[in-house]
Amino acid sequence: MQNRFNFAKAAPDAYQALSSVSQYLTEESGLAPDLIHLINLRASQINGCAFCVDMHVKEARHDGFSEQKIHLVSVWRESPVFDERERAVLGWTESLTLVSQTHAPDAAYDALRAFFTEAEMTKLTLAIGVINAWNRLCVGFRALPAIDASASPA
Repeated sequence: MQNRFNFAKAAPDAYQALSSVSQYLTEESGLAPDLIHLINLRASQINGCAFCVDMHVKEARHDGFSEQKIHLVSVWRESPVFDERERAVLGWTESLTLVSQTHAPDAAYDALRAFFTEAEMTKLTLAIGVINAWNRLCVGFRALPAIDASASPA
């Protein structure tokens, strides 16, 4: 696979606008960093974005996520490592990432509402939208993760 082009260089103003929203979410929104990590990683897995999965695994690890938790995000329904609050966020993330299929079901909304205020739900939903935008840019233009020499085939 080959990178199609560098979208950040092609449209730096658009890149900066999306980066500003991402920065707001991580630095000013008041959302817990662990929830943002779960959103970013799960949406990126669903969307098949290798660049974003790689980046968000590294960020989650840096912020203290256990290897077990990182590995089990993709199978969160079958894993006991996620609490009900995290499950609500993961369910909402899946519902909105796959919105054309799910239509944001009441069950996912109700689970989220049990733990979060309307303002928090709005910010969580914005975070889901932002990572989906990044995924579309990275998948569409084939942004590739850096290859770690220790991960290369022998």
